Order: sequence, then structure tokens, then C-alpha cells
Amino acid sequence: MGALTAIGPFSIDMYLPTFPRIATDLMVSRGDVERTLAAYLVGLATSQIFYGPISDRFGRRIPLMVGLTIYMCASLGCALAGSIEALTFWRFVQAIGGAAGIVIPRAVIRDNYDTQQSARALSLLMLIMGLAPILAPIVGGQVVSFTTWRALFWIMLFAGAALMLSVIFIMRETLAPERVVTLSWANIIGNFRALLKDRGFVAHSFAGGMGQAGMFAYIIGSPRVFIEVYHVDPKWYGVLFGINAISLIAASQVSAKLLRTYKPQQLQRPALNFLACAGVATCALSVAGVMTLPILMVCLMCYMACQGFVNPNSAALALSDQGKRLGAASALLGTLQFTCGATAGLFVSIWQTESALPLATIMGICASLSWFSGRIARRAT
Repeated sequence: MGALTAIGPFSIDMYLPTFPRIATDLMVSRGDVERTLAAYLVGLATSQIFYGPISDRFGRRIPLMVGLTIYMCASLGCALAGSIEALTFWRFVQAIGGAAGIVIPRAVIRDNYDTQQSARALSLLMLIMGLAPILAPIVGGQVVSFTTWRALFWIMLFAGAALMLSVIFIMRETLAPERVVTLSWANIIGNFRALLKDRGFVAHSFAGGMGQAGMFAYIIGSPRVFIEVYHVDPKWYGVLFGINAISLIAASQVSAKLLRTYKPQQLQRPALNFLACAGVATCALSVAGVMTLPILMVCLMCYMACQGFVNPNSAALALSDQGKRLGAASALLGTLQFTCGATAGLFVSIWQTESALPLATIMGICASLSWFSGRIARRAT
């Protein structure tokens, strides 16, 4: 489940160091290349909502195999793309397939564990998933040092094939027969309507989603900020990216251990407070014109560490007490969160300046909205 969940960030982060190379090769601007990543996030946001009802009807394995098939075909399309328009299209399709690896593992975990145990499991899942942001940019930077950026999408194709074999030969079905939900428009719409009316579910989803939006703003904006603004060599970009990912992983593992003693609500509240402080401080320092690369790294590490607490605990709280609509709840959770991420990433790609101000400002806004959503969630539950 960790490897399946990691396919999303792996596909997002692996080609980040190659943005300058892609822009030169396809003769387009850096913003055009950044929008291929925004298209991937839009694909993740819009497609997750379909996997939920399907997995509640046909089980967890079949939708995963369909998604991985789409992912592999789209990876081939990206490798052979001859224009930025084709690359953008195939990245969108690739996200449609990769979305299965985000929605269904959460439902599988919730099939087996209660709220507190699922929060621990999701935190441990981030240990595996967190390796992708560390390894992917490093692999991407090293691969393009001796070959073209297209090789990265061939690697994604082979990774998808390996995961397909794992699902076929290793994964067991976790959806109990008595929890199968009839697939009908009335049932689907009724489930989603009930979820959207659940203030606790929506608020917890946005608490994690807006924090994640700040993280995606960083992912999309960091190549330009690190490489162009602060003149970091592309081969060292992955190292800086990995340091921030380690902060996320370490915090999520501390959260998993603390959940042996504390409830998810008790960890979410202070984490949201610190997240807001980190985001606002990043924005304020950038506006004041005193932002340097070391200061930015400290701010980003603090933000990622807070997100290591916010994300798994918010997801566990959002999915608690959802009963037979776990697939739909997991899908809607992912859709709301990745919609936030795609929106933040789009603003970063549009706002082009020779400073870290766009990235810092959007991260500050996202952190503040995450804190506000957490306040609403506590009142609702």
C-alpha cells in the first residue's frame, strides 16, 4: 500500500530537476513546463472521486489494476511526447491512472483498522511514501546527467508494471462481501451529498488539504526558486528537496509513536498552530526582503514537519465513522485535497518573479486556511 501511494509523489517529483531541460528541448517557457505539473494535480483531483464508488462496488484490487494500466499507457505517451501540449495531455491522463494508488490504499487501511489505529497506519504509510520525494528528484537529476528527460517516463512505466505484478500476486481483497455497495447514480450522489453535509468530514479534509496545498505550491515552485533564484546546481536540487522530505517523514513517525498515547485530535490542534506560524513567518520574511536560501530551508523544514502531523491525523479523523461509504469518503477526501493542491500550484506557475515571494505568499495563505479549517472541524465534532 505504501508503494502504491508513493506512485503519486514519485511521478510528481522525479522530473522537477529537468524543467529547464524540457523547456529548452520543447522550446517553451518555464511556466508552460510548470503547468504540466499543475495538469497532473488537476487530473489527480478530478479522477479520485470515481475510484471511491467503484472500489465500494467491485472491491479494491480490480480498480487498482485498471488505474495502473492507464498509468502505464500514459507514461509511454509522456516518453514519446513531441510537444508541450502532448506532454500536458499525457500527464493529465497519467494522473487519472495514478489516482487509484492514492484513494484505494486509504480505504484498505480503514477496512482493517479503527480511527486511532488507522491514524498510526497512515503515519507509517508516510514513511514509505516519503521516500519518493527524497529519491525521485535525486534519481531524476542523476538520470538526466547522462541521458534525456524522456528516460524518466520510461522509468515510471517500469515502476507501474512492477506495482501491477505486486497487486496481482501479493495483494488480497479487503472489502468484506457484506460491505459491498450497489453502484447506482442515486447511491453515488446520495453518498457524496451526505459527505458534503458532514461538516466534520469537510473541515478535516480541508485542514489536511490546505496544508497539502502549501506543500504542492513548494513542489511546483521549488525548481525555479532553488535553481534560478538561488542558483542551486540541478544535481544538488534533489538533496535540498530530500532534506525537506526527511522533515516530513520524521514528523509523521513521531506522530505514529505519540498516537499510542494521544488521540488524533490532540496531535492535530498544536500541529495546525505551528503550521500557521511557519507559513506566515515564511511569507513575512519574504515580504521584508530578508529571505535567503538558509532561512528558506529552515522555514520549509518547519512547514513540512508540521504537515507530517497534520496530514495523517486529519485524514484519519475525516474517514472516521464513514461506515460503508469508505471508498467514496476516501475519494472525496482526495479530490478536495488535490483540488486545493492544484489551485495553489496553478497560482505559483502563473505568478512569475525573480524571488521566493510567490511561493512564500501562497504557502502562508494555505497554512492560515488549514488552521481555520481545523478550528471549524473541532467545533463540528
